[in-house]
Amino acid sequence: MTENDISYAIRGAIFKVHNNIGPGLLESAYEAALAYELKKEGYTVSTQVGLPFVYETIHMDMGYRIDLLVENKVIVEVKSVDQLADVHFKQLLTYLKLSDKRLGILVNFNTDKIDQSIKRVVNNLIE
Repeated sequence: MTENDISYAIRGAIFKVHNNIGPGLLESAYEAALAYELKKEGYTVSTQVGLPFVYETIHMDMGYRIDLLVENKVIVEVKSVDQLADVHFKQLLTYLKLSDKRLGILVNFNTDKIDQSIKRVVNNLIE
């Protein structure tokens, strides 16, 4: 299964969650609902995945946490904010680089127009 196939399923699950719940809740609620919907569809989903951070001689076993990892290929970063900021895109791109993943989905559930709040972020450094 390709990242694009997984991305399509994630997008469908995002629409389903948003249509059922609507905006205004905490990120953790959307994260749980999204993971549930994807698992229901048969996808392997890990939540709050701790990954190590290594910088020169510094090694942290748990340097950061990604919200969702789907099929061990696509990172989903869940937000519930007034609007997405540049730093949200940069955060996801950093997560992609540090985990050697190619594709990430950034979603802001705190909106009336969910179709405009789903963004794909691609790590072009992977060959």
